[in-house]
Amino acid sequence: MLRERFPEFCSPPSPPTEVKMEESVSMEMDNHVLDKEESCYDNTEATFSDDEEEVNNKGKKREFRFHPIKEAVMEEPADITPWLDQLDDTMKEKVQQIQKTSDTETQCEVMQEIVDLILEEDFDTEQMSALASCLAELFKDHFRGEVLPEEITEESLEESVCKPVCLIFRNLVTMQEDNSGFSVLLDMLAELYQKQPKIGYHLLYYLKASKAANGKMMLYESFAQATALGDLHTCLMMDMKACQEDDVRLLCYLTPSIYSEFPDETLRSGELLNMIVAVIDSTQLQELMCHVMMGNLVMFRKDSVLNILIQSLEWETFEQYSTWQLFLAHSIPLETIIPILQHLKYKEHPEALSCLLLQLRREKPSEEMVKMVLSRPCHPEDQFTTSILRHWATKYDDTLAENIKAQLIKNNNQPRKRQSLRSSSSKLAQLTLEQILEHMDNLRLSLSNTKNNCQYIHTQFSILLHILGEAISEMLPTLTPCDELTFNVLFPWRPAVKGHCVRLISYNALGEGVTQTDFNSRHDDDDFFFLFWGDRLYFFWRILTSCCF
Repeated sequence: MLRERFPEFCSPPSPPTEVKMEESVSMEMDNHVLDKEESCYDNTEATFSDDEEEVNNKGKKREFRFHPIKEAVMEEPADITPWLDQLDDTMKEKVQQIQKTSDTETQCEVMQEIVDLILEEDFDTEQMSALASCLAELFKDHFRGEVLPEEITEESLEESVCKPVCLIFRNLVTMQEDNSGFSVLLDMLAELYQKQPKIGYHLLYYLKASKAANGKMMLYESFAQATALGDLHTCLMMDMKACQEDDVRLLCYLTPSIYSEFPDETLRSGELLNMIVAVIDSTQLQELMCHVMMGNLVMFRKDSVLNILIQSLEWETFEQYSTWQLFLAHSIPLETIIPILQHLKYKEHPEALSCLLLQLRREKPSEEMVKMVLSRPCHPEDQFTTSILRHWATKYDDTLAENIKAQLIKNNNQPRKRQSLRSSSSKLAQLTLEQILEHMDNLRLSLSNTKNNCQYIHTQFSILLHILGEAISEMLPTLTPCDELTFNVLFPWRPAVKGHCVRLISYNALGEGVTQTDFNSRHDDDDFFFLFWGDRLYFFWRILTSCCF
């Protein structure tokens, strides 16, 4: 019924098939009604989908697709009368010749004559604005549709830049900047830019595609300074935004040249990068990554990459993943951007966290990496720190232990100050001693629940705690009793002090066995003992009532 009632939107009808008599009569009646109603439709602009294959003869209907009807664009002849009277007779005649012909080659010949008139010494610059308005109106069709050829070859690229408006570009390329006519022609192009903003990215395309403009990309900087904007960065961003809205393929084609020729304007912020990742598809992303791998494109540098990645945290999911893929295609050390971990929240930034987690597992832990990983706030649902510590503990146990030991000693030596909520909210989270121990306890709990290869992992964690023993022994006097009760399972050596007597209590952190304890023969009436038994914990704790840690 849809196909019968809305034929303009549907595929051609299926070939006639045998139908029953009752169905035939019904179809004839419907067709009769349709014939009366079809007069209100105009089928001249209807767009049909391709014929699709017939389904098997099991009574299934053939699938079809709907296609919108393209509205016919009725172009009225360009009306340039208001500006023609402002031109002198010679220029007016040339402009009218362009208006009367539709042949591109003829228009190019006349356009070259107009350029020659502009370069004459007696050219009246007051008519420049009127001339720019005429040309913008006459050549408006040249700025519609895609600029980049479907198949990119040297011949197709040269053919694509053979347009009348490109005659201005060609003359600027062949002229020297110290030539008096260069500035006049540049001013003419700036006037044309005010009437037709798309002229900016068309100039970029010409400088990229034309053989005559090879190595002349910096001409665009002179053009930007001649415009009313007067600033290269602003002009470049506006032109690339216009290109993004009109032709994504052209945007990707221009990207390598734009980044290589204008690094100070493109690499210092994420504005252009956001334009690109907001519209590209997976194929175009892969092409850009190949350009990066081959050295044709550099989209990040060490001094600004961290700020750009922080900016990207506000972008859409695919935009963020694309940004991280492009970053990973570069050879920038991960330590350059590891401070971003302090900005990442597990519920708000899963894209960045997942990419960082996969990259960190390929790296050998350094002191800076371990510090940033441990600086993350502890939360039961945030498994980032625990997962990467667990991976490092199984592959780089010695290195990880040494780095954690360094952080323990460093933080233990720093004076502890209570921060107000106001001061703490304005700064990034600082690594604290309790935070390190809490992450270690989460790691212990994770390892204790391991089912596969449990003995190996428990052994690795025991080795890690053994290496940390010295640092933990040094820091114990500074812990509060509450901290000791919370993290006692992590202490492989427990000193208890009374007078000149020091007792050392050792145990296996995961409860796989208990070592011998040396009991001191001296006891006081005010001493008391606690004995804890459990699946993973055994320790003997003696606290003197006259002493506090």
